[in-house]
This record gives sequence, C-alpha cells and structure tokens, in this order.
Amino acid sequence: MKLSKPVPPPFDKYHFYRRAVQSPDVDVRFLRDTYRELRKSEPNDLREDFCGTFAISCEWAKLSPKYRAFGIDLDHEPISYGMAHNLTELSKSAAERVIIREENVLSPGLPKVDIIAAMNFSHYIFKARETMKQYFANAYSTLNDGGILVADCFGGPACQKQNKDFTEHRGFTYVWEQVGYDPVTSEAVFHIHFNVKEKSGKVRRHKHQFTYDWRMWTILELREIMLECGFKKTHVYWEGTSRNGDGDGVFTRVQSGEVCEAWVAYVVGER
Repeated sequence: MKLSKPVPPPFDKYHFYRRAVQSPDVDVRFLRDTYRELRKSEPNDLREDFCGTFAISCEWAKLSPKYRAFGIDLDHEPISYGMAHNLTELSKSAAERVIIREENVLSPGLPKVDIIAAMNFSHYIFKARETMKQYFANAYSTLNDGGILVADCFGGPACQKQNKDFTEHRGFTYVWEQVGYDPVTSEAVFHIHFNVKEKSGKVRRHKHQFTYDWRMWTILELREIMLECGFKKTHVYWEGTSRNGDGDGVFTRVQSGEVCEAWVAYVVGER
C-alpha cells in the first residue's frame, strides 16, 4: 500500500495577525481612558464593531468585573475562531460578559453602549459617503447619552502609491503591501502576507492572507460626517513619533497634525 504524504496543518493566519497587528490590551486602555478624559466618568459597556475575532471585546471584559462587551461582525469565520481561541482564555465570569452577534453594523437595534470602537480601519470598507453616514448615524443612535464613537484612520503620501512595508517579528516577517491607489475615487487595495521561518530554517511565504479594498477617508471627512449625524463634538488623537521616525503608539488629543509620510490617528465623536 502506498503511503500518502502527511497533510500539513492549515496556516493560522489569525494567530499571526494578532501577533503582528493587534495590541488589544493597549487598545482597551486607550478607549477607557479617552472616555474618562472626555466624559469625566466611568464607562461600562463597549461595542466592538467589525469585531472579527473580538480580541478587544475579550480584553475589555478582563479590565473590570463591571465591564460588558458586545462584538458585531458579518463574517462567521473570524467569529468562530474567536470563540475557540479568545473567549476560552477568559475566566467564566468574564466570558459571560462578552456577547457576540453575527450581524451587520448597519442594522438597527444594536446594543446601546457607552463606547463604540471601529478599529483596524474596518469602516474604510464603506466607499460611499452616504453609507459611511448611515454607519455613523446608526452608531449615534445606539450610544448612551454621553457615549463616544472611536474610529481609527490612517493616511499620508506613502498611502497614495504602491509600496511594501516589512516588519520583523520573532520567527516571522509581517508584510503590508499596497498594490495601488486611485486619485479619482481615493480607493486603494492592500494585502497582508506572512513570511514564516520554519524549524528547518526555510522561510515559507504565506501570501494574500488578508486583502482589503478600501476608500482612503480623510480625518476632515470623518469629522464632518460625524457632526452631520448629530455628534456634538469631535476630537483627533494623533500618534507621536519615536526616535527612529516611526509611530510610538502614544496618542494625544491635538488641534493640528504634522507632515509625515504615513500617519495613524483616532477620530472620536461625542454624543
């Protein structure tokens, strides 16, 4: 009998994505502290829109026994992964305070919360202004009085041309590739690849693990749409710069930004 070759296990793209891209423990502290700064009170309930594997929701529940998190996403695959890998890491009491719904973030009647987080630029999937306005209006209607919407954004001259960025991590390289930019529509396509070093020393390339087809929204556009939807104030939290010229992960409320090749910021709307 001829023996078949062993089938290698499937590549765990979500594991590498979390290691390379996400810092949910840092994110939830920023969300909590921003609410405290603007509202002078304590939040309780967070909703993570476009939640994927809902790592932020899980970290939120770990911050305090009073905190509840709701995750909303249309995609069954990352939700299933989060149920198997993220929710199981929580204590029983924390896990009971994480509620995940496989649903559209545009749907009416979503859970009302103190903070809505639209992270990892997922809202850039909305290319039409009327759709982004529909999303922000739905967020406004499902925030408690005094609640905040936190949406991240990025841009700069480097995001208006084809490029590849390589970041080294222990055992693998994270590759962020932009394959184009349309100055007429402000649309761009991005890919995430992982180059993983195996025990043999060979590097195996796992290409196109994630692909994003986005509109590159500006900070001003997002702020204007929030105000049109009823938010009484908007704020910008700008990332600082490290000694080597990269972002330092520290976000400060500002009135103006700075000229740089690529930047990351948060736009925050107050209900």
